[in-house]
Amino acid sequence: MDVVTGASGLLGSHVVEKLVAQGRKVRALVRPQSDTAFLEGLGVEISKGSLVDKTFLDQALKGCSTLYHCAAKVGEWGPWNQFVENIIKPVASLVDSCANHKVQKVVHVSSITVYGHPLAESFPIDETAPTGQYLWRTDNYIRAKLQTEAYWQNYQGDKTILRPTWFFGPRDRTSLPRVLAAFKLNRIAQVGDGSNMLNLLYAGDVANAVVKAGQSPKSTGKIYNISNPGQVTQKEFLALLADSLGYPRVGKIYSVRMAYLAGFVSELVGKLIFLKRPPHLTRYSVGLVTRSNKFDISNAINDLEWHPTTMVSDAVEITLDWYFGSSKRPGPLARSSM
Repeated sequence: MDVVTGASGLLGSHVVEKLVAQGRKVRALVRPQSDTAFLEGLGVEISKGSLVDKTFLDQALKGCSTLYHCAAKVGEWGPWNQFVENIIKPVASLVDSCANHKVQKVVHVSSITVYGHPLAESFPIDETAPTGQYLWRTDNYIRAKLQTEAYWQNYQGDKTILRPTWFFGPRDRTSLPRVLAAFKLNRIAQVGDGSNMLNLLYAGDVANAVVKAGQSPKSTGKIYNISNPGQVTQKEFLALLADSLGYPRVGKIYSVRMAYLAGFVSELVGKLIFLKRPPHLTRYSVGLVTRSNKFDISNAINDLEWHPTTMVSDAVEITLDWYFGSSKRPGPLARSSM
């Protein structure tokens, strides 16, 4: 029995889909309020509950041979206690429950951000590089991810940790709505000259890496960067999004320094007014479009036989087709989706 946490989320749903396609028996763990329509269509066993509820976990992990832990708070915004409740505590509970049920293999999805903010001369970065470099005071997400990695490193069973970069795809209910809102409000801007190669992946490709890690004996006890060597520049990606959505191409250009400053101010104002959603611009979001793509993925290539296979342009169309269906794209220049 394969068990997937966060199974209704962006990555978890893709992992479940890959496992079902292999004919695997899957138990999908979701929160009580989760939309499970997609999972129901796949015919998997669905268990609703909290990952900090030990009684729930005792039932959820019965007969589990491989656990794919994809659940976590998504995004950088929020007070520390939210990251504790939604990232750290669930892992602490899972580690104990996996030990009790003698789960044979655990695949934990971490993040490429655990390296912190390394200096340019540190790149390319492989899995032996120091983590948590030059952290900012507000890097709660990174600190939480580092703590969960430490929990799993102490787990006595077989485990593999994956560090994927920024990814998107169908069932993205976090990043995509922010992008759409920014376009609608004309708050999208290019940072710098736009020539930097972006580090982003299609969710289905990340799911492939997760499944391969769970099924490969070579992955035991190892950590893998799951990244993209670069397909499009920031400028090209913004143009692709604008054209696909039907908006004019981005005309605003901020310097990197100005963008980080604007992000800092937006965060400050957001905290002062107790904003629950992330501001349209944060230093984290600036980092996504300016971060180096030079993360070494040779270990994933050699051990897992994994590499990205979905072109960014195809991933954008697949994602927008899912989001809008047969409806007209939102921009004033958009044509109806076919």
